[in-house]
Amino acid sequence: MTLHWKLVVDANDPHPQADFWAAALGYEVENNSALIERLIGFGAVPQAAAVESHGRRAWRDLVAVRHPDDPYDEDSGAGLGRRILFQRVPERKTVKNRLHIDVHSEPGTREAEVARLETLGAAVARRVKESGGEWVVMTDPEGNEFCVH
Repeated sequence: MTLHWKLVVDANDPHPQADFWAAALGYEVENNSALIERLIGFGAVPQAAAVESHGRRAWRDLVAVRHPDDPYDEDSGAGLGRRILFQRVPERKTVKNRLHIDVHSEPGTREAEVARLETLGAAVARRVKESGGEWVVMTDPEGNEFCVH
C-alpha cells in the first residue's frame, strides 16, 4: 500500500513562505478559493478565516504548494501528489531544522541556482565541501535551512 502524504512546515506568515517555495521549486500555490467561498457561504467558517492572496480567497493560516504535473481535487483545490503545506504557528524558529529540503540543480549550475534563490529571499548560511561532495546550505525567508546541491 502506498500512502498519500505532504510535508508540513510551521511558519509565522505562511503566504510569503508558500510564494517563496513555489518560485524556488517551480510549484503552484494551491487555489482553495471555491471551497473557502462555499464554507463561508454555509456559515461553516467565519470570514476571518480567509484572506485575499493572488486575487482570490485563501485560508489565513494555511496554504500549500503542489507540483504542477500532479493531480488535484478540483472541488477543494488540494493537491493529491507532491505538496508542501505551510501552517501558521505563534512561535518563531529557534533551533536547527530536524528535517530539510534538498534542491538538486542541473550539473554546473549550482552557483546560478544559489543566486536565483537569493533573489527570491533566501540567504547563504554556509558552503560545504567534503570528500562526499559539496553543497550550499541556505535559509528560506523565515530561516529554515535547505541545501542546494
